[in-house]
Amino acid sequence: MAAYEDQSTTGRTGPERRRQFADLIRTRREELNEGLTVFSAKAVDPETGERVSRSWIHRLEAGDPVVPPQVEQLRALAAACELPLVRLQDAASAQFHGVDALAGGSAESKAYVHKLDRIPADQRARLLQLIDTLVPPEGDRDGSGS
Repeated sequence: MAAYEDQSTTGRTGPERRRQFADLIRTRREELNEGLTVFSAKAVDPETGERVSRSWIHRLEAGDPVVPPQVEQLRALAAACELPLVRLQDAASAQFHGVDALAGGSAESKAYVHKLDRIPADQRARLLQLIDTLVPPEGDRDGSGS
C-alpha cells in the first residue's frame, strides 16, 4: 500500500477512535501465531498480486493514521487472515466509515454477534453446529433438507 498519511483520520486522541478492523487483523494474526513479517508476506491479493506492506499493518495495529484499504488490500489481508473477505469488509466499513453491518438486526442479535469474536475459533465452530441443529441453514428454511 502507498506510504502516505490519511488526511481524513484524526490521531489517536480523537473523540471517537474506531478499531474494529485493526483489532480483527491483530487478533487474527495472534491466533495464527504469526509475526508481522510472516503475516505481511502472506498479504497478497490472489486476483491482482497487490501486497499489503508490513509497515502499513504495523501502523494499523498501532492505531496510527492509515489510508483506508481498497478491495485489493482487503482481499490480500483476507488471504493472510485466512478469513472470508466479507469479515474484513464489515470490520473495515465499521472502522473507517462508521457503517454497522448489522444495522437491520435486532439489538439482541447484534449483541450476540459482537461477542462471537471473543470466543475461540473451535468453540465458534461448535456453536455454529448447534445453531444449525436449531435453525435450518439458509436455503433450507422448511427443514426438509431439499
